[in-house]
Amino acid sequence: MYRLLFDLLFRRMDPERAHHLAFGWIRRVAGIPVLRTFVAAVLAPRHRALRTTALGRRMHGPFGLAAGFDKNAVAIDGMAMLGFDHVEIGTVTAQPQPGNPKQRLFRLVPDRALINRMGFNNDGSAAVADRLAARNPVFPTTVGVNIGKTKVVPEDEAVADYVTSTERLAAHADYLVVNVSSPNTPGLRNLQAVDHLRPLLSAVREAADRTVTDRRVPLLVKIAPDLADEDVDAVADLALELGLDGIIATNTTIAREGLGLATSAQEIERIGAGGLSGAPVKARSLEVLRRLYARVGDRITLIGVGGVTTADDVWERILAGATLVQGYSAFIYEGPFWCREIHRGLAARLAASPYATLADAVGAETREATA
Repeated sequence: MYRLLFDLLFRRMDPERAHHLAFGWIRRVAGIPVLRTFVAAVLAPRHRALRTTALGRRMHGPFGLAAGFDKNAVAIDGMAMLGFDHVEIGTVTAQPQPGNPKQRLFRLVPDRALINRMGFNNDGSAAVADRLAARNPVFPTTVGVNIGKTKVVPEDEAVADYVTSTERLAAHADYLVVNVSSPNTPGLRNLQAVDHLRPLLSAVREAADRTVTDRRVPLLVKIAPDLADEDVDAVADLALELGLDGIIATNTTIAREGLGLATSAQEIERIGAGGLSGAPVKARSLEVLRRLYARVGDRITLIGVGGVTTADDVWERILAGATLVQGYSAFIYEGPFWCREIHRGLAARLAASPYATLADAVGAETREATA
């Protein structure tokens, strides 16, 4: 039914407009008590076997919504209603910003992919912090907060910019993510270099500890699939050195070659710059995840994201080393029943496996491959 609706309506509509339309309906339904309870019962049935503990939180399962969909923390209950086990909001910057000029979001339908150059359009960390502080959860869920650099802030002032957002948002975050891997903010990816990343992460960690004194706010870093293998290793080693709680692998890619894209080269050229997400990113994201797990083992939490579409994809990420898995782009193509199908399929795969729990399965194939 959804695929017919997508082909007849959403596919013909500007992608960003379609996003806002769908987003608005999700928010409206989540605001109607009886209806939201019914929708959650249909779309988000719970599977006891999938219960997961990660980052100090107990969750209904391992599958969450990646940052980028709910930039301003306005639909957390709506996304939980649809079945996401955790919701990562953002990316949020210290200053509000409109993002890049439109059109800035493009579908690659034959590839089940997206290209975006949104540019961290968001209301700013002060407004988002106020919204989170005022939130009265209908569906309690784990909320991650993803922070990035304000575009107009020079690279040499980036640390202070991230610290400002941390001071405002850490108290409202179940975990905090430092995003240094979006390709749509000039100079941002330079911060992935260890010499830049070490002082940045240290400052954010100190700010979170100073701001929130009654608990430790887990801190993660999100990296790009375009990092060279030796740089992936360096980030893994730095995460262990600094006592980070996790790494998210991976963000979108700036690559276009070698992805087996079915969309024509002319169309890709017409679209232009931006981060590519969805099915074509799967292979490299999985490769980075496996490399990270081989390096860090179970000493920190790994979150796998990038090209996740099916329950098989989620299961593959878990076996590769991910305790949590996230999706976003496939939601555009799969629709509101996506989480239900993921959970149902994942429970079936766990039941058919030699593992008693999901925790037992985390990293199993990577451990075997490196033994």
